[in-house]
Amino acid sequence: MKQILRAAGRIASTRIAVLITGESGTGKEVLARYIHQQSRYAAKPFVAFNCATVPQDMIDSQLFGYRRGAFTGAYENFSGVIRAADGGTLFLDEVGELGRDVQPKLLRFLESGEVYPFGEPHPLTVKVRIIAATNTDLDQRTQDGSFRQDLFYRLSGVRYRIPPLRERHEEIPVLARHFLTKSLAEFGRVDLRLAEETLQYLLSYAWPGNVRQLANEVRRAVALAEDGDLLGPEHFSAEIVPSHRPETAVASPLSPDQLTLRLNQPLASAVQLLERSMVTFALDATQGKVEHAARLLGVSRKGLYLKRHRLGLQKTGRHPQEDEAA
Repeated sequence: MKQILRAAGRIASTRIAVLITGESGTGKEVLARYIHQQSRYAAKPFVAFNCATVPQDMIDSQLFGYRRGAFTGAYENFSGVIRAADGGTLFLDEVGELGRDVQPKLLRFLESGEVYPFGEPHPLTVKVRIIAATNTDLDQRTQDGSFRQDLFYRLSGVRYRIPPLRERHEEIPVLARHFLTKSLAEFGRVDLRLAEETLQYLLSYAWPGNVRQLANEVRRAVALAEDGDLLGPEHFSAEIVPSHRPETAVASPLSPDQLTLRLNQPLASAVQLLERSMVTFALDATQGKVEHAARLLGVSRKGLYLKRHRLGLQKTGRHPQEDEAA
């Protein structure tokens, strides 16, 4: 994701068309808004239009607008979303759902910058940056003829694929804490934390709804919790916890210095649990003395500090040795 953001930042202030692909809920609109905010047009409008939520026979008028009296029911002028985004960015979500009848008009606009609203005697020039997104395979759509190949090439001046959350498990703890902070502010809750056991369940879950599902889960947990709660598995949906309980790596009750790992789970989650457990054990065993804990783990003090930072194990009130390690 950092590579995607760096690349997106480089083309942000150009008007080259961008096509973002990825499953639903991965954050395609978030990336589109980031590109807009990083551009020189950030003060101009950002208009989002979902091509899948508007009836096909209305998409033409919604995109390009119409003049009053152009057809039955056109009681007043309507500028359309393209003109509404003039000078800024138009985000066309689910662009793969556009019907064949409106695709030529969109292609003409991309090539000429002109729109033809219903009833207008002359075309109107509009300067808009187009960012399109889809969760469908547009390459396949062009092959089966349901999506124009020339339009596909026009939309995909630059292409970014946002991977599903199951392919970037290492981001789950960071994202979960981010959504926790946002939800605390939204609901006015204080002093809520995610339990380590909860993070392991979150890491083991496949997240078919991707980042959006994770955000909703954390938001729901915060809404149902009380101030000061430690958010455990019981605060989350049954589909996330019980269904993956057998596959989650859990600490063995036989001894506090032992750990049992399930082999039928993602490698990244197992490695992260192992690191998290060993770092926590070493710090507990040495009463928080970073130099001693690092020696126990066979790493440098700086290496231990960086591991704690990456694993989200930093404390607000650090031991003096931690400051030295930093």
